[in-house]
Amino acid sequence: MKGRLLSNERLAKYTSWRVGGPAERLYLPDDRDDLIAFLRTLPANESLFWMGLGSNLLVRDGGIRGTVINTKNRLKNMQLNDEGLVYVEAGVPCALVARFCGEQGLIGAEFLAGIPGTMGGALKMNAGAFGGETWQIVQQVETVDAQGVVRQHGLADYQVSYRSVKGCEAEWFLSCRLQLTSGDTLTSQQKIKELLEKRANTQPTNQPSCGSVFKNPEGDYAARLIEAAGLKAFAIGGACVSPKHANFIVNTGNATAAEIEQLIYYVQMQVKEQHGVELQTEVCMVGEHG
Repeated sequence: MKGRLLSNERLAKYTSWRVGGPAERLYLPDDRDDLIAFLRTLPANESLFWMGLGSNLLVRDGGIRGTVINTKNRLKNMQLNDEGLVYVEAGVPCALVARFCGEQGLIGAEFLAGIPGTMGGALKMNAGAFGGETWQIVQQVETVDAQGVVRQHGLADYQVSYRSVKGCEAEWFLSCRLQLTSGDTLTSQQKIKELLEKRANTQPTNQPSCGSVFKNPEGDYAARLIEAAGLKAFAIGGACVSPKHANFIVNTGNATAAEIEQLIYYVQMQVKEQHGVELQTEVCMVGEHG
């Protein structure tokens, strides 16, 4: 293997919340082919968990058993192919995809600049921002299973909805092909700039968070409900509901994963009691309690 296999590696430095216990094993692949080769060496019953930028993810303090694969900037190829489609591997940050598409004179991917994750994570949950959603621009995906078998899939193989992608559950995304519209590079770059300015003005981008914690209920906004419940700036230990945007929980410096999880449940309980709405989490909570 050309990649690096680490044992009992703390995941806090790999997550955007800066919390998380150790991975029993953490594999950092050299590239796509190295990752496939590594998967083919694993026992058939090996537990696998994949992570990219570590946003939209809460790793509990007890860590993760089995093997964690980190694709951030490791599955990083991106190119415009002969068919006019943009080929993007799973480890490319969404913000870079938005910028690359604009440079190629393609429009429609600008919203990706507002997603603080990798393309693989965006595909997994149909991530969205500023009115756009990932699967609106996907033409085809490439996956791999735990045995290292690679497959190609079209949209018909998945059931895609708001922050949800179902189908081919025993496979992970390796890459995708995006279908976009020709347009003006300067217009695209200006739109990205405006979206990033809006994000900086409305979200706590200077503090560790996971992005949006809760899904928006139909016809409403999670942030509005949380703020109306009087929970802005409410804290449990080092975990705090952001005073800037109520659908963000920030690590003020010394939070544990347990404190963040407690705050998530407290917010859900208060919103349910005060508004009769059950907020669903957008963030993925994994691992064992410490």
